Amino acid sequence: MSTITRIFRTFSTSTAAPPAKSIYDDLYHERNLKRLVHKFKNFSQSPSFRKQANVYDQTVRRLASAKKHKWVEEILEDQKQYNEISKEGFAARLISLYGKAAMFDHASKVFDEMPERKCEQTVMSFNALLGACVSAKKFDKVDGIFRELTGKMGVSPNIVSYNIMIKALCEMGSFDSVDSVFGEIGKNGCEPDLITFNTLLFRLYSNGRFVDGEKFWAKMMSTSVSPDIRTYNARLVGLASEKKVVEVVELFNELCSKNLKPDMFTYNAVINGFCNDGNLQEAKKWYTKLVQSDSAPNKATFTTLIPFACKLSDFDWAVELFNRTFEHKCLVDPDVLQLVVDGLVKASRTEEAKELVEIGNSNKFRRYNLTFPAEE
Repeated sequence: MSTITRIFRTFSTSTAAPPAKSIYDDLYHERNLKRLVHKFKNFSQSPSFRKQANVYDQTVRRLASAKKHKWVEEILEDQKQYNEISKEGFAARLISLYGKAAMFDHASKVFDEMPERKCEQTVMSFNALLGACVSAKKFDKVDGIFRELTGKMGVSPNIVSYNIMIKALCEMGSFDSVDSVFGEIGKNGCEPDLITFNTLLFRLYSNGRFVDGEKFWAKMMSTSVSPDIRTYNARLVGLASEKKVVEVVELFNELCSKNLKPDMFTYNAVINGFCNDGNLQEAKKWYTKLVQSDSAPNKATFTTLIPFACKLSDFDWAVELFNRTFEHKCLVDPDVLQLVVDGLVKASRTEEAKELVEIGNSNKFRRYNLTFPAEE
């Protein structure tokens, strides 16, 4: 008797809820995607399985990443035979799943079918459709859907609706339109929340819109919304890009005073600030603080520091950073590591350069194909 038959027979004969972990493990470890689809459809016959939103999410993501959109359609369309399809929460889940699979037309179809299934459409399913649009990267459609459906359905958007709208505008780079949408929030009886501000601040500061970022930072400070570490990280990125290193350090100290814990993104932002300012010693100091913290340097850390060290001809530190990328198993781009090799050769440190080429080309987790240039 096959594993799936045994488990499904248990569903049919036992009054106890099926063991969710065993089901998840069975699906997770199934490498054959065709069998995965077959198992999923069989498991779906159990009402308790149909409550496992995480299993649905993981399965759809696996199939979508393998470009098996027909199979995504097969398992999700199969769900329409069950009574839950007349419940808004279940329909909204299918809409969201189609969005995550970049199948927005299918998501829209589920939404349009809801009235004929006597399934209520409220702001929940409205937001699911907007979110599916963003997940499927149909950013240019979000505004039209937002305007059309709020008029046709008579649904009052909530802050989740506006946050999705703002995210879509930011993804398109339509920052000039953000002001008017932000203004609608208060007019329609909503209040911006932490997600609203974090979305705006991250996108504005990281896209060189420092003045606009500061404007929304000031607006946030005038509300009851308390910034979290992501909020501070966004502003640190903005200050660093403007080489405002004094303000960078002040803001770092401020967030620490509020018992927020700096993470790798916090330290990376500070390090970027001092690299942009050309201050090697401060960049080294903050790198040391990062290493000594509970966080660890990542790809972004080394991608910033290695070219900076090479530019200032500090090849001793560049070699140290080169070796650290392998200790931390950071998949830094080959061009970044090649800078260290080339710099050593130019500095007539050929033996060290040869050692780095050997390390880069013989390590187990990635072969970089570094080259040894001719000496100049």
